[in-house]
Amino acid sequence: MRFHILSLHLHSVKVRCSYFMMNREKEIYKVTLAGSAGNAALCAFKFVAGIVGCSSAMIADAVHSLSDFVTDVLVIVFVHISAKPQDQTHDYGHGKFETIASFLIALALVAAATCIVVSGGLKLLSWLNGAQLESPGWIAFWAALLSIVVKELLYRYTVWKGRALDSQVMIANAWHHRSDALSSIGAAIGIGLAIWLGQRWAVCDPLASIVVGLMLVRVAYTLLKTSIGELTECSLPKETEDEIMQIIQSFSDVQQPHNLRTRRIGSRIAIEAHVRMDGRLTLDTVHARATTIERKLKERFGANTHVTLHMEPVKS
Repeated sequence: MRFHILSLHLHSVKVRCSYFMMNREKEIYKVTLAGSAGNAALCAFKFVAGIVGCSSAMIADAVHSLSDFVTDVLVIVFVHISAKPQDQTHDYGHGKFETIASFLIALALVAAATCIVVSGGLKLLSWLNGAQLESPGWIAFWAALLSIVVKELLYRYTVWKGRALDSQVMIANAWHHRSDALSSIGAAIGIGLAIWLGQRWAVCDPLASIVVGLMLVRVAYTLLKTSIGELTECSLPKETEDEIMQIIQSFSDVQQPHNLRTRRIGSRIAIEAHVRMDGRLTLDTVHARATTIERKLKERFGANTHVTLHMEPVKS
């Protein structure tokens, strides 16, 4: 009877996991599509404003928006793959594909930042060699202000949903929105100074684009560090591991939990631990306790958490 109830419970957990993954995938799609629509519109407007307004900072900002649009496509493709359940070739599911997407997003950000810095650097070098730079127009300035507002709103919406859904790739994509807003601030300052201070200060425009590019490099480094850590099986933070041990030790019949191993698999985590119990207890009792610990960990860290417990007898 007890095993029948346990079987029903495990079936219920699987159904809930499947429903959660489907709903999660839909939510990520919805948020990403909203962001991609905003990126496409901004990208087109920025390119026009940069060309018409003769602003290298705005064209650099447009390239950044284009990279944002590309990463939105990456998110949609990889989240669809990562949502697939485990199969014969992927015993732990496809969650790592989400981490790969985060890694590619960071690389796209590095590429965009490099292009921006190089472009601004060439214009600055030209100015230092005596070339006269053309002052940007007002359309470039207003495009930068519009971009700041739209991208900051997209950042706040995406990062809020990303944290709610525990999606690293969404949070990475949210930082793409925030970095675009920051780059637009730099562009707005450079373009504004170049307009208000006159022809002699037109160099502020390419200088702003260089600052923007360097800011993007910093953001990309953080994203790369996180995604590489997950791909190389980096352990969870010490605070999280301490909490896991506290949950295991909260049961009075459990002794000396050890050999704790943790890692991330996309949006979920994997927990492995050795647990000791009285060797005189029946296998049925020990199995029931292991199931209870597993359920408790899944209640805290998500129904899709992978938990493996190795039960050992206490050495007398």
